[in-house]
Amino acid sequence: MSKVIVICGATATGKSDIAIEVAQEIGAEIINADSMQLYRGMDIGTAKLTVEERKGIPHHLLDVLDVSEDSTVAWYQEKARAAITEIHGRGKDAVIVGGTGLYIKAILDDLNFPDTDPEVREKIARQAEELGVDVMHERLTRLDPAAAAAIPKENVRRVVRALEVIELTGRPYTANLPRVGSTKYPYARQFGLVMERETLHERIDLRVEKMWDKGLVREVRDLMGEGLLEGRTAQAALGYAQIIKFAQGEMTEDEAKEETKRATRQYARRQETWFSRDERITWVKKAPISELVTKIVSSTISDT
Repeated sequence: MSKVIVICGATATGKSDIAIEVAQEIGAEIINADSMQLYRGMDIGTAKLTVEERKGIPHHLLDVLDVSEDSTVAWYQEKARAAITEIHGRGKDAVIVGGTGLYIKAILDDLNFPDTDPEVREKIARQAEELGVDVMHERLTRLDPAAAAAIPKENVRRVVRALEVIELTGRPYTANLPRVGSTKYPYARQFGLVMERETLHERIDLRVEKMWDKGLVREVRDLMGEGLLEGRTAQAALGYAQIIKFAQGEMTEDEAKEETKRATRQYARRQETWFSRDERITWVKKAPISELVTKIVSSTISDT
């Protein structure tokens, strides 16, 4: 039976590099589970691997949307599961890699996605504009603390969607998350990368500095000319949101850089909280890549 292997964890833990090595070792193909790497042109700020760094391994759901387009979890679920079916149809294993926890759950588990109600959505979106995102996120915290912990307040679209689902269903947004035994791929193996908080923060700060050096500001300015401000999803990405504010005169470039570091550290903590709730994840601590790859591959082989 072809395998489904998930490599997840907080940002800057080295997931992409590990996934490449695992895929090479077992002849697998990779499915992206980073919500912002779906977008064409969002390369530097999402730490997207270059074509050369992908080492010839087929990647799915990478560079599939324009920055002016919005993505939804339901859309992603359909596309990712179709990719798994396609990969397995060729007799290969699928390696899912990313830090967007809800996307990974959408692949593995039977999540329900209520249809949107335009009137309710518009009402809540209007409230967000009038009251501000802080107030809306506080409302979400009262109604569904777990959802608030997983959704950054900067992502207004997701905050609005969560509040919409709560109003439409009368239940917490996270009530749509899987029940025990509802998984679509019961044989899937999940591996979470984890490291000391101080080390992770240092890696995040260094990563942001390197992104600036590689030309993130220019990348964002170019994308603004290609419709970045028209899409609600892409413009909320870490680094991009801050540089947009810099470009619009709302903060200095240094402030944008420091705010990107701070927001990314906060996001990493939310990711850790999200993934820590899933008891199916096998946690692997920071070690040389070859050691981590051996551990992951040997674990999956022992399951067959």
